[in-house]
Amino acid sequence: MSRKSFLPTPSVSGLLLPSRRPAAAWARAAGAALLAWCAATGAHAQAAPGADATADLGGITQRWLDDALQRNQMSGGSMPLRMEVSVGQLDSRLRLAPCARVEPYLPAGSRLWGRTRLGLRCVEGATAWNVFLPVTVKAYGPAWVLTGNVASGAVLTEADATQAEVDWAAETTAIVANPENWVGQVASRQLMAGQALRQHMVKAPTLFRAGSPVRVVAQGRGYSVTSAGQAVTNGAVGETVRVRMDNGKIVAGIVTNDGTVEVSL
Repeated sequence: MSRKSFLPTPSVSGLLLPSRRPAAAWARAAGAALLAWCAATGAHAQAAPGADATADLGGITQRWLDDALQRNQMSGGSMPLRMEVSVGQLDSRLRLAPCARVEPYLPAGSRLWGRTRLGLRCVEGATAWNVFLPVTVKAYGPAWVLTGNVASGAVLTEADATQAEVDWAAETTAIVANPENWVGQVASRQLMAGQALRQHMVKAPTLFRAGSPVRVVAQGRGYSVTSAGQAVTNGAVGETVRVRMDNGKIVAGIVTNDGTVEVSL
């Protein structure tokens, strides 16, 4: 069985996200909404008395998926993703016993995102059975696509990427949808033209190297103390680094935008 379901989303002017909400949060919101609905409804298909629901497994599966994604669309608010679902086929060698009620469900640890699977189990029949259908969920939305190759360690600029619609679910790593999250970052590896920027492709530039003098600000309740130290590890914005203080003590703190290491007391 193979069908596709297209669920349009509200239009997005200029293919820009409506807020600064990180791309990973959109995916988490989608997954959370779907899982919550699946758990709450226990969606199932019931055949007419005496009928065999196994004759319509394709329809049961498609209706369940359409309903789940539609409900997610409603709960997701302004999420600018256009969902497309492809349902695979059961092994042709399977011979399922007649069943009056078939219940679709999402297996533990799975989500309706990318290549996944949907469970189908007989909950009302002489013989209980449980099978799995391959499912591919694509989520098309705005992203930044590289216009040329970028060398590992190179600093990314606005000229390095242009906006286009891509399948966010093509990979597990989240899309970097907002330019402020990649402009000024460095390529974590060699990047190729046509790739959509994802979180594992960029990282913050190194602000200081191991052995460099750094300023350390210790934050306490209602006070702060500034002192000098020596970096034990390289430091980039947002990273946790270790610093050796003048008394020889090693402390750990987070690197800020100006290269200061903030330590919480």
